[in-house]
Amino acid sequence: MKIMVFTEGTIIMHKNARGLKREDIVKQNRKREPSTKDYISYIPIKNAVDKLNKWKNQKAKILYLTSRRKPEQIKDIKTVLKKYKFPEGKLLFRRGDEEYKDVPERVTPDILVEDDCESIEGIDEMTITHIKPEIKKKIKSVVVKEFEGIDHLPDNINELLILS
Repeated sequence: MKIMVFTEGTIIMHKNARGLKREDIVKQNRKREPSTKDYISYIPIKNAVDKLNKWKNQKAKILYLTSRRKPEQIKDIKTVLKKYKFPEGKLLFRRGDEEYKDVPERVTPDILVEDDCESIEGIDEMTITHIKPEIKKKIKSVVVKEFEGIDHLPDNINELLILS
């Protein structure tokens, strides 16, 4: 089973968000608080590492999707994932003139976990929104509130597949 997880806003966040309420973090992101652009200093959202390891231990293949496009920023996100011991998995990103939808259309994960993009215009910015219908029906979409984390999602990947 392939589980694609969006990185920024879903499992990692800017360092100055630590300890704040979700609503305040969203405000920081909207205002582009300086640490939102310091990708190398990003931190995990709550217990995301533990949750992803639970899924990985059930033989799930974890794929990460970053919003970053510049090589140095992609490298920073890779470094953060490694630093905090996120489970091994390929970090995917948009190439050339690709849109977010093109990445899951290319790899067709069984599950796509992403946030609701509240701080950047909402549903129109979400990946699942723009995926071709014939591919979308093959992907279980799991949407969490931006910066809320994934702790509340089921530990069992089979339960994740049947979430409504």
